[in-house]
Amino acid sequence: MPLFLFRKREKAAQKEKPKGGYFFMDHPHIGNRVLILGCPGSGKSTFARALAARTGLPLIHLDSVWWRADGSHISRDEFDRALSELLAGEKWIMDGDYSRTYEVRLRAADTVIFLDYPEDVCMAGIVGRVGEERPDMPWTESALDPELVAMVKNYARDNRPVLLDLLRRYADRQVLVFTDRTRADRWLSEF
Repeated sequence: MPLFLFRKREKAAQKEKPKGGYFFMDHPHIGNRVLILGCPGSGKSTFARALAARTGLPLIHLDSVWWRADGSHISRDEFDRALSELLAGEKWIMDGDYSRTYEVRLRAADTVIFLDYPEDVCMAGIVGRVGEERPDMPWTESALDPELVAMVKNYARDNRPVLLDLLRRYADRQVLVFTDRTRADRWLSEF
């Protein structure tokens, strides 16, 4: 049975929401193939590193696959081949949204963690990392990318509905949805 929680926006549904903004269990089973999904700036890579440290599962940052050190990226065909090889692994934690590949990754995963944070939180996340070296990126962003800003602004309209639909279709996966960083961090600290 999947662990499932969608953020409830309707006031009437608020009383159904589990404590803490996530499915409330002491330590839900985490499988061997874990996807971390969410809007750019939601903290997927940071969350993935913390979870990998607690589980010992190998960590795959899709940004490290897609991007080159000079800020350019590989072709979609190269990315798809690399992704297929990575998904064939028996154990992994994989972070990165890459909506074009949601379904192929959901087919391979047994656990999905969706960082479903508001736009302002994600916007602060992308602004705050400009100029910072990141272990998940082979290059350092020197300025805020207008395309990335647009992705954050449009995520709730463009990506989130697609992802939620796929999560419903792949209902046999364990799914945890966090609606704020404090609750996600608390869950990690209790893991």
